[in-house]
Amino acid sequence: MLYQGLKLASRLAIKLLCRDIRINNPAILELKGPILLAANHPNSFLDSILIDTLFREPVWALARGDAFNKKWHARLLRSLRIFPVYRNSEGVENLHVNYQTFDTCVELFKQNQIVTIYSEALCVNEWHLRNLKKGTARLAIQAWEAGVPLTVLPVGINYSSFRTIGKNVHINFGEPITAEKIPLSKSDGHRHQHFNQCLQEELKKLVYEIAPGDTARLEQMLGSPVHKLEKLLLFPFAVVGKIIHLPIYYPLQQYTLKNFGETGHYDSVLTALLLLAYPFYLLLILLVLLTIGASFLTALLTIAGLPLFAWCHVRTKKQFDFQ
Repeated sequence: MLYQGLKLASRLAIKLLCRDIRINNPAILELKGPILLAANHPNSFLDSILIDTLFREPVWALARGDAFNKKWHARLLRSLRIFPVYRNSEGVENLHVNYQTFDTCVELFKQNQIVTIYSEALCVNEWHLRNLKKGTARLAIQAWEAGVPLTVLPVGINYSSFRTIGKNVHINFGEPITAEKIPLSKSDGHRHQHFNQCLQEELKKLVYEIAPGDTARLEQMLGSPVHKLEKLLLFPFAVVGKIIHLPIYYPLQQYTLKNFGETGHYDSVLTALLLLAYPFYLLLILLVLLTIGASFLTALLTIAGLPLFAWCHVRTKKQFDFQ
């Protein structure tokens, strides 16, 4: 229930969290498994929120193992269809869990499910594709050897900003990798290397390479111009939207900045907090309006209109951190 509820909430809020989402092949979002989404990892768990929200079918995901160290964390993450994958740096004594996770994924593939894996195995806020680890190759080959007709789908995720709510996002899907493209009869080392070469070459086409400080290329690749007339028409509503939502945005933004501002998780944490808190904020405003004497219909219509004011603000606000 928690997973379905959050997926529905995310779909309703996606236009407020992201200003513009462009997908190079939207038809893929309607596909069913067995599919392994092999993605880059620029923005912590916001990457998973976006992918899961956009796909029609449920999407399972793999996440770094140390996030499961606390029992209640582990229960929460598993309820959200997230499974652990440990790296050597997170304790070699935990590596046996990876075999259990991969076995679970293979069973999901047999049920025509979709799983996301982050092939770089590390989140860094940057416009750059790093070298791939072997986990994606191992999972795909294990599924193929189990007789599963798995399709590995490369996914490039690109953000206009890692600090701003209302960003532009480009999600690019590449050419699928199937068992026929991999020499499965070769040694593990050879076939893992061949798989990673195929995946790396495909992801290079999908992940934007933008040097730090290259604002011109960032605007060129990820900008989404707004017509001056649209800005002019939306401006008064955008101002109201910003003022009305400041009491919820500012405290959460300051809390996240203080606790996660120096990490690669800032953007994801702030987005998640806003996503979870916004329904309660609307409920609070509804109660205040009823308390001061507004009719229920008037209060309800006001609440229904607030997200539209927020959308106006998102449409007209800055797209990049340097603006």
